[in-house]
Amino acid sequence: MLDHVAIQVQDVGVSAEFYARALAPLGGTRLKEYGANAGFGTAGHPPFWLVPAKDGGGAPREAHLAFAAPDRAAVDAFHAACVAAGAESLHAPRLWPEYHGAYYGAFVRDPDGNNVEAVCHTAR
Repeated sequence: MLDHVAIQVQDVGVSAEFYARALAPLGGTRLKEYGANAGFGTAGHPPFWLVPAKDGGGAPREAHLAFAAPDRAAVDAFHAACVAAGAESLHAPRLWPEYHGAYYGAFVRDPDGNNVEAVCHTAR
């Protein structure tokens, strides 16, 4: 349903470095630059964008981003890459049966305080 999403960040360079490391295990790369903005994705389409925060907009609010992982090993690798990049681990990779029986996810906090997840919906 979604074509693309952009989040405001304090420092596009810092956040772009974090997401380059975080999305690599999921097959995502930095694909495009448009002015100060950085776009990430796969196969030439950047559905995820980082844009500079606008001044005067009040305190930033936490966003939740969930990236699809092809398998549980990719979720594990995502979590390890994020922690290695300095992210706070919110939840280590595990099953979340309260969502559904095969929901396997990991959650971290990005440099701007957002809750970022990698999730695999397939059974082992």
